[in-house]
Amino acid sequence: MKCGDRRFGHRYNRRLPMPNTPLHETLAARGAKFGEYSGAETAASFGDVSAEVGALRHGAGVYDLGWRAKLIGTGEDRVRWFNGMVTNNIKDLAQNQGAYTFLLNAQGQIQADMYVYNRGEHVLVDTDRSQADRVREIFEKYIIMDDVTIDDASEKLSAMGLQGPEAAAVMQHLGHDVSGIAPLEVVDTKLGEAGISIVRSDSPVPTLEIWASTQTLPTLWQSLVAAGAKPVGFEAYEIMRVVAGRPRYGVDIGDRDLPQETAQDRALNFRKGCYVGQEIVERIHSRGKVHRSLAGLVISGAAPARGAAVEAGGKQIGEVRSVTSFPVNGATRILAIASLRRDAIPAGATLQVGTSTATLSELPFRIE
Repeated sequence: MKCGDRRFGHRYNRRLPMPNTPLHETLAARGAKFGEYSGAETAASFGDVSAEVGALRHGAGVYDLGWRAKLIGTGEDRVRWFNGMVTNNIKDLAQNQGAYTFLLNAQGQIQADMYVYNRGEHVLVDTDRSQADRVREIFEKYIIMDDVTIDDASEKLSAMGLQGPEAAAVMQHLGHDVSGIAPLEVVDTKLGEAGISIVRSDSPVPTLEIWASTQTLPTLWQSLVAAGAKPVGFEAYEIMRVVAGRPRYGVDIGDRDLPQETAQDRALNFRKGCYVGQEIVERIHSRGKVHRSLAGLVISGAAPARGAAVEAGGKQIGEVRSVTSFPVNGATRILAIASLRRDAIPAGATLQVGTSTATLSELPFRIE
């Protein structure tokens, strides 16, 4: 059997009821407007999205991460098995260190994205709730003779995010010096009587995650707000996600995309050995060329719809995947993440998106 030749043809289609996050009542008490984000109902905003973006850019914003799922992998074979399932190096992760990675099919197409952490006696998988059931089903299809068990811990363990240049100061106010935490490192500690884990994100924007039991999360939220963090909904979070150039699975990345087409080299390791889909990834790597890739667009004119064609010289070279209106200096900038044929763009070309023009930008966007 060839490397990665594990057969999996089922597509996950089952619809489940939309869950509320563990912070739902706490957010409602603060006047949140709710909506669906990545498989869960959570706060869309607290009434002033522009001010919430300002907190994430210049202060500290706290937001619900209950739309993330936590899967736990146990068993003697867990490290070896996970390393053979995903695109990044899990085998050599130090304890309490994580990695961003993709889950592929045998054709090298991305079936999910996730963060995988070595937590000592178990492996923790952090992914969107909208992906969690499919991820677990794919994992379980591949557990054959392996001593590996996958459990969903999302009803017991959840999280919140703390983002912005003052995030560290908020934690310092609560007695925690986070300056020495490395990207994707997990530090287990306490906030008051509650056990928590503090994780530094690998985002280009200063971001911390606080993991805790679902029962203690509301009290921790109140502590962060009292320490100076501003409540933020997913509309502001989504704006900053686009600005940071971080693709979202199901929006910017789909199940027909190949890893090198996402511009997320941080998800790949070319020295780790065999995993599902590796042959396709290695073939693209050896050729040193990919036909299309995600890139940023600065739009002049009306905001395009998701899926809008991007043209150069009257020929379609790609499509818009994410688009956002970013409030800055009293004005609004339209920014988009698009999948483009980069080799089809003449040097210095102005691109066309519907009735608007667009300028190519590297990611993350540079905002003055």
